[in-house]
Amino acid sequence: MTITALWTMEPERYDTADATALRRDYYDEVASRYWRRRATAAEIDEGLAGDGVELLTPPTGRFVVGRVAGEPAACGGVLMLDAERAELTRVFIRPAFRGTGGAGLLLGALESAARELGASRMVLNTRLDLVEARALYTRNGYREIPAYCEGPYMEIWYGKELG
Repeated sequence: MTITALWTMEPERYDTADATALRRDYYDEVASRYWRRRATAAEIDEGLAGDGVELLTPPTGRFVVGRVAGEPAACGGVLMLDAERAELTRVFIRPAFRGTGGAGLLLGALESAARELGASRMVLNTRLDLVEARALYTRNGYREIPAYCEGPYMEIWYGKELG
């Protein structure tokens, strides 16, 4: 049996203990990489406060947690931007589980969730320094698109038809 067979992906509320721990790990990693130093617990708390995660519940979105043999290992969300477009957000795989096939499974689960919410297109934004994320997206059919939003941590935008 491969480790890929041990992965499960299920919708989960963003505020469960496992989902919260994964969201904290996600923010710690992206902020620490951006600042080129470890984020403090207070900075993580500040970054997560008012981040709009409550919108990742139907009908406006969905949050998904991936587990390996029951252990929380990954998360991601989709947010409906309009009747046809969903935004991919908070995609994260804990380092110990990277390279095991979970990222592709997570993207598939998030794309299915977006289709269930009515989306026919997925879009996302990310930073240029997140090269592993960018490689994951292009490997899974996402292509660079013009900017559809703007913000301080948005440097490149991708899209994919979900048909």
